[in-house]
Amino acid sequence: MELHVRYEGDDDPEKCTARKLDRFDLATLHRTARAVPPGIVLDPFADRALSPADREDGDASQPAVVSDRLVALDCSWETAEREAFDLQGPHRSLPFLVAANPVNYGTAFRLTTVEAFAGALIILGEREQAERILSKFTWGAT
Repeated sequence: MELHVRYEGDDDPEKCTARKLDRFDLATLHRTARAVPPGIVLDPFADRALSPADREDGDASQPAVVSDRLVALDCSWETAEREAFDLQGPHRSLPFLVAANPVNYGTAFRLTTVEAFAGALIILGEREQAERILSKFTWGAT
């Protein structure tokens, strides 16, 4: 599955999981919302939760290719707002997931970009890809 990130650049670059995914060619960063291709948008404010059906059926209002692409917004949790998620594609929230990253360890829903992607990939039946992206982080096996 293609992984795309709308990169805000407002967090610590040393701890930014999206930048690390980009360095390993595991995700593509985009500096503007306009540059981000349509995909399933991982949005904590979405009313509908991500499910395997999003991969199988796609969304009737979206082209089929959208279901083969995940999009995340990488920004600081301190500045995350509903308006920032103005990206093309069906918006889906993730179910109850607990962060394993060192900054928000044990906190529900406060995921890094890589954790959000990994959770979504597992839900969509792409466990190997999820494990591959998490393997780049010392805490990824947590």
